[in-house]
Amino acid sequence: MGRREGRRSVTNADHSVRGSAVAAAGARDGLIRAVLWLVVAALAVRQAAVVLRQPPGERLTDLDTWIGENGVLHATGSLYDTGRFTGTPFAGLVLKPLTATAQQALGVVWTFGSLLLVVALGVVVARALPRPASRRTVLLAAPVAISLLMLSLPVRNALHLGQISILPVLLVLLAAFAVREHRAAGVLVGLAAALQPVLLLFAALLWLTGRRQASLSAAATFALATAAAWAVAPKDSWTYWVHHLAGAGLGERPDSLANQSLHGVLLRFGLEGPLEIVLFLVLAAAVAFFGLRRAARYAQDGQLLLSVAVTGCVAVAVAPTAWQHQLLWVLLAVVGRVGKRASDRLVWPAVVVLVVTLPGTMLLPNIETLHPVRDNVLLLAALGAASLVPFLPRTSPYWQHPVPTDHAKPVAARWRRVPLLPFWRRVVTRPNLLLELVLIRVVYDAYAQVRLAARAGRPTAEEHGRQIHAIEQWLHIDVEHWVNHTVVQITWLREFFDYYYSTFHFIVPLTILGVLYVRRPADYRWVRSSIGFATLLALVGFWLYPLAPPRLMPGLGFIDTVHGVQDFAKPDYGTLTTVTNQYAAMPSLHFGWSLWCGVVVVMLAPKLWMKALGLLHPLFTIAAIVATANHWVLDAAGGALVVALGFGLTYVLSGPRKLASGVAGVTGDTRVGGATGGAEATGEREAAAEPVRSRPGKSSTGERGPRSGPDAGPGAEPGSPAGSGPNSEPQPVPAGKGGDT
Repeated sequence: MGRREGRRSVTNADHSVRGSAVAAAGARDGLIRAVLWLVVAALAVRQAAVVLRQPPGERLTDLDTWIGENGVLHATGSLYDTGRFTGTPFAGLVLKPLTATAQQALGVVWTFGSLLLVVALGVVVARALPRPASRRTVLLAAPVAISLLMLSLPVRNALHLGQISILPVLLVLLAAFAVREHRAAGVLVGLAAALQPVLLLFAALLWLTGRRQASLSAAATFALATAAAWAVAPKDSWTYWVHHLAGAGLGERPDSLANQSLHGVLLRFGLEGPLEIVLFLVLAAAVAFFGLRRAARYAQDGQLLLSVAVTGCVAVAVAPTAWQHQLLWVLLAVVGRVGKRASDRLVWPAVVVLVVTLPGTMLLPNIETLHPVRDNVLLLAALGAASLVPFLPRTSPYWQHPVPTDHAKPVAARWRRVPLLPFWRRVVTRPNLLLELVLIRVVYDAYAQVRLAARAGRPTAEEHGRQIHAIEQWLHIDVEHWVNHTVVQITWLREFFDYYYSTFHFIVPLTILGVLYVRRPADYRWVRSSIGFATLLALVGFWLYPLAPPRLMPGLGFIDTVHGVQDFAKPDYGTLTTVTNQYAAMPSLHFGWSLWCGVVVVMLAPKLWMKALGLLHPLFTIAAIVATANHWVLDAAGGALVVALGFGLTYVLSGPRKLASGVAGVTGDTRVGGATGGAEATGEREAAAEPVRSRPGKSSTGERGPRSGPDAGPGAEPGSPAGSGPNSEPQPVPAGKGGDT
């Protein structure tokens, strides 16, 4: 009896602990959900304010041209006489009753009505996610989906213009996920196609997925709506359907960058006439054929939302014109799962979100050879989703259980009193290259934008310059004037420092990151985080302490050797401020990044001469920034401070750089140029993990695949041998340990 009571008490205690854990998790999820809904509300208020604060002639511009005092829907002639109305004749019939409403009140009602449509769209998308889904996914899906929709370029563009492009998307999603009766679903698809004819492709999708009655109902509804518009406005219908070939010649020029369709890109490449039309029809037919087949396959696989998104991306590509407010389908493709490895799962969602929320000029540098990609990035994303991206089927063993990411074991050398982020774990495998390139590009562009925005008036910057100069005089380190004038008198030295200042600032850090990515992936992640933290801290300095460099300080006699003579008599003498913020001098990232390069080379280079060469870069850089009068000496000190803080933050979050010998095979990076390369080791390990497995985490040979979590491998305990140091050798690992050799 006593033994039975003991077991019962243990069981009750276990249930109590589990119940407490579940309750804590539920409370945490509820708090996160509440915060996300607050974000949704803030975004909605912001979007409405952005639209309604614009002057009447600059907001809801398309809506104003339709129903305003002089709008085309008030005109007695054709809807298309002015070329400002681009919708179907049926859309004109739907909008015409709105002309009786006061324009100012309609603008407010229209904006808030559009926001409600976005909310409804997000809720439908959240409920359409493939099942089974985790409890957290179900709770957080709706606010996350609505937030992404609010931030997307198509929704922002539609709100600004007053377009109705959100409504057809919502009608199609309601037909797919909210309406069970086939005829009613077909009616919704038909109405969407009557507003945007290319969406008739969804009737074909219904047919291919076995919903024949809904498909016929959609086609009949589209035909009836179009016929009704033809009966009421025969001249307008002839103009739209025959003269302009389903609206292809209406609105902006079809070869403008706003037209993200195959037709638009062919015109931008210089093709015209019958050749362009034939090529467009062939490409459109191929994309429609393969895209609809893929969409039907995903629908049969149980991924109906992905099927709808793929069909919408096909519609974007094959439409004669696909303006920005009509590209919401690309964002819906974010639900597709791509990649066998867990580290690959974020690549496709990250690319989609970035493409749909940021302009192409922020994603790619302004290099002429990249302009075709930069200018057509939304079309490329749509084509990828429609025809190319290998989305995983739900039957794949990697659907629920991707090959896990290797993490180093948590180490005890962190500062114990500093609260660590619970999700920060030291990753030791090579990161995905595409995700890294996108991350670096977006972070750098954000840095450039914030740096440019962190401007202050000329008096404030010059006052700070006088403060810095006075401090340097007090410290007896005000050598800038002497160095500047000495170098100016030596032509070859001046040219050398001008070239060094302008050239090596970006080349050297990117080269180091590239080499570490290939040869030492674990160290790549560590040093990438350190330079990222240093850059973020520098932005704070630019914002809080705008500082005029020596060359922009009137009366001190400095010579600007790089940018030429500045005319201090003119208030706008700093003409380069139209390109960059010339008052972002404290701290100096020229010196900070060069010091980061020197420290990294000294830490990781295997030979003494490499370390010495690495130290030359920060020495040359500090000489260049002083000689060219672009920075004060104390600016370099500020750059050194933010770099030290960047390394410190990285240490606090991820522990020591060196990993224990047990994960040397994972990093494969004990020596630059060593035989145990990270690419080979990582590739072998992943190859061993990816054959058909009897259960996740096991290979077909019974060997264990990569592991995650605290038991992924031995960590770098204090005093343990380091397997990633510059002078250490890789430690052998016994055979049969899961390919970690």
